[in-house]
Amino acid sequence: MSFLYIILAILGLSFLIFIHELGHYWVARRVGMRVETFSVGFGKPIYSWIRDGVKWQIGWLPFGGFVKIAGMETDTRKDPYKISDGFFGKSPLDRIKVAFAGPFVNLLFAFLVFVILWVSGGREKGFSEMTTKIGWLDPESELFQQGIRPGDEIVAYEGHKVSSAKDHLQAPLLAGNQLSLDGYKLDVVSGDREPFHFTVNSYPHPLSMNQEVPTVGLLSPARYVIYDRLPSGKENPLPEGSPVKDAGLTYGDRVLWADGELIFSEAQLSNNLNDDRVLMTIQRGNETFIARVPRVRVKEIHPNTEFREEIIDWQFEAGLNGRRGNDLYAIPYNLTADSIVEGELRFIDKEKAQEAFPETLFSKVDEKLRPGDRIVAVQGTPVQRSHEILAEIQEKKVQLIVQRDPKAIQRIQWQDADEKFFENVDWMALNAIVSNIGRPSQINSRGTLHLLNPVAPKKMGDLPVTQEGKAFATSARAERLKEIEAIQDPERRRQILDAFEELENRLYLGIPSIQDRKLTYNPNPFTQFTDIISEMGRTLRSLFSGAMSPKYLAGPIGIVHMVHHSTMLGLKEALFWLGLISLNLGFLNLLPIPVLDGGTIVFSLFEMISGKKIKPKMMEKLILPFVILLIVFFVFLTYNDISRVIERIL
Repeated sequence: MSFLYIILAILGLSFLIFIHELGHYWVARRVGMRVETFSVGFGKPIYSWIRDGVKWQIGWLPFGGFVKIAGMETDTRKDPYKISDGFFGKSPLDRIKVAFAGPFVNLLFAFLVFVILWVSGGREKGFSEMTTKIGWLDPESELFQQGIRPGDEIVAYEGHKVSSAKDHLQAPLLAGNQLSLDGYKLDVVSGDREPFHFTVNSYPHPLSMNQEVPTVGLLSPARYVIYDRLPSGKENPLPEGSPVKDAGLTYGDRVLWADGELIFSEAQLSNNLNDDRVLMTIQRGNETFIARVPRVRVKEIHPNTEFREEIIDWQFEAGLNGRRGNDLYAIPYNLTADSIVEGELRFIDKEKAQEAFPETLFSKVDEKLRPGDRIVAVQGTPVQRSHEILAEIQEKKVQLIVQRDPKAIQRIQWQDADEKFFENVDWMALNAIVSNIGRPSQINSRGTLHLLNPVAPKKMGDLPVTQEGKAFATSARAERLKEIEAIQDPERRRQILDAFEELENRLYLGIPSIQDRKLTYNPNPFTQFTDIISEMGRTLRSLFSGAMSPKYLAGPIGIVHMVHHSTMLGLKEALFWLGLISLNLGFLNLLPIPVLDGGTIVFSLFEMISGKKIKPKMMEKLILPFVILLIVFFVFLTYNDISRVIERIL
């Protein structure tokens, strides 16, 4: 089936080339030029025929095509301007008409595609594709240090409005080492919006093996975390052994809150599961609140006779005698026997201390505990004695609150998507559930909000998987390690290897497939058309300025891959990509480069204005270097396309 989609993608590309050349052909015949050959594809013809005096052919290389008009070969002995029915035998205006016709047909086709999509109701998109909201960002980034957090919005880069989430990826590529951005810090409960404007440095993406892929720190756009049937309507059952199997999760549940944080993306939830902090309910005077407290290995705590003796006693009382004391988890606070905080403990390693108590907190729930605070619940379980705390924190468990409201996950219009991210959330009900976690008055359900049973996430290797899946994972791991070892830069190799090992040890909830909320995306055709033209203009400026490397452009194989992928997503998505590629084809062919239609138009305009004809040999000298450059560029793009395909396979 995938092979069929590849064939359809190639046919789609061939169609765009065909209508482009058909535009040249039709106008050439209308102005009296003699067309000798009409070819779809380059290279030796695999099939040809003669019709109306024109040789029609299909070349073996489908990525291109041409219309050969009499007199276009500048290396003939006969002066092309004296061939009355030839290309140069006609007036400069007629030549401009012929040259412009090909790109015009592509532009017209693209606009008609956008009209069809608009009239038919638009395309289905995921919320994460269209949002301006941040889903997760690098804690080491400038943005994080400036106080930007998940849920905040970036609405413009370098003054250009963010129209979709892909702008978050493209902006660092197009802007160079520095870029300015505008957005809003949001208080989701009150709805307050505080504008911000920053100029930040881009840096190598921490999750990419390619050091040249830049980012400003935004690692994921906002995304709904919904457990539901698969988009095809097929079942999405929780397998036996899944950590959430018995937690109370049902179809239509949206994970809204986890361990003290509102959830804005799957990436944020994953970080929440893996940050080695545990949720505790704290009593401070007459106030009771929740806090995320770091848990660390005992061996990371600075030797303290009193602490060591207490750990030994608590270990015995907690029934953990079979475990090595140094390998136990603890919290970095001195506690009394009845779970009251007396003060902080010191770390052996300064870096571990900074991880536990960073200067820049993620949120208020990460603030340090104070002397006199009493721990009354750990991970949703009430505690009274410190040995109970020790017992509870040996296994990471998370508290999850889900929203069970069909209206909150149904498809909506893309313009309203960001405003409706927390639609119909009862903040008072959420606060009531959260503030009573682990207390005698615990509330498990209020309105559409439900507190699930505590979930103990598992490593990927501990999740249920078939033998075929295990074999594939083992093979993929070996290939990935081999690829990492091939990285030349030792520092970068170490960083990628550390990230890979961290990924292998990450904890998961065991949900086979998490869904995003669906949107209807349907801008008017003029907006679609002008937005794409504007994006192409920015890309070209970045290429010529050196801010963007041409290696990020897609060549023929990359274009086929994109059309192939979109065809698998549905007819409308495939139609959009054909329109997009057609618009690119038309726009790029109008660039004033000698080998392109735009170059022909410039030559003809020069003749119209100056009254001087460009000699064939001079024209050949002007065109030949660009032909060579175009071939080299074509090979370069194809090489990068193949490299990306191999990287995806690995």
